[in-house]
Amino acid sequence: MLCIYHESTDPYFNVATDEYILKYMDEDCFMLWRNDKAIIVGQYQNTLAEINYDYVKANQIAVVRRISGGGAVYHDLGNLNFSFTQQGKDANLSDFEKFTRPIVEVIQSLGADARFEGKNDLTIDGKKIAGNAAHIHKHKILHHGCLLFASEIRDVSEALRINPVKYTDKAIKSVPKRVTNISEHLKQPVKLEEFTQKLMDHVLATYPGARLYKFTEEDKKKIQQLRDEKYATHEWNFGKSPQYNFKKAIRTKGGLLEMNLEVKDGIIKQAKIFGDFFSEKGITEVEEALSNTQHEETELRKALSQLPIEKHFRNIGTDDLIAALF
Repeated sequence: MLCIYHESTDPYFNVATDEYILKYMDEDCFMLWRNDKAIIVGQYQNTLAEINYDYVKANQIAVVRRISGGGAVYHDLGNLNFSFTQQGKDANLSDFEKFTRPIVEVIQSLGADARFEGKNDLTIDGKKIAGNAAHIHKHKILHHGCLLFASEIRDVSEALRINPVKYTDKAIKSVPKRVTNISEHLKQPVKLEEFTQKLMDHVLATYPGARLYKFTEEDKKKIQQLRDEKYATHEWNFGKSPQYNFKKAIRTKGGLLEMNLEVKDGIIKQAKIFGDFFSEKGITEVEEALSNTQHEETELRKALSQLPIEKHFRNIGTDDLIAALF
């Protein structure tokens, strides 16, 4: 087994790295890595329905879709992420408890009562410290998870706090759970770097033939290409969302404004606007401008900029319309 710790904190690069070690590395791998502020959504989720859009935008939080299923998770530099890839028969691959056992053992050795509970959670005192997800490619599995070590818990809750009334879809929804940081439960203070080293040492000692490996320049070049062409694109992170209906109403100086959208493959197929506002030119042109446009702020602002918004809505501006669209 190749044991890898890489220094990148770029969420797009790091999520691409998971796919790379699964599909393009011949040997089994164990990898530790950290992301800067990011929300990582499951493959089958409606991205916009999983995030607090205004908070994510204001705090410049990256949003990246991974190739595994499960729910959305928040990453920051106080988290430690782990990935295993392993060859095997399909029936034996998705053993979540097996893959998390080394992590549980290290945390327990530091004096905290970590446990594997439920379908795929690690907990301490009933509070979640890690979620896990998996993706099978041919006869190989990627099993990965995010350990809350010293994360900003407020950011976790705020970034993932969404209004369930906005979206109607069949996508898999995240289930909010009480969370806690591992560092708060240790008998003695331990820095994240020390914890990381202990975990890597334990895996090296546990798996026969395990040895350290550093990505070559050729590895990094291929991961960068995967990052740029897939994981950093709006099409992958948002356009791959299942079909959904969106509804949001806001109060403006010009009155109540309600936006209703039908979205497929990230494209608004139909837009309907309601409210008690006044309009000189009507709203049909605005609805038509929004249709066949990505449900993405830059593209929507571009479409609206072609119209005399002040003629279509009295005392309602483009910023109000954008606020009603997310």
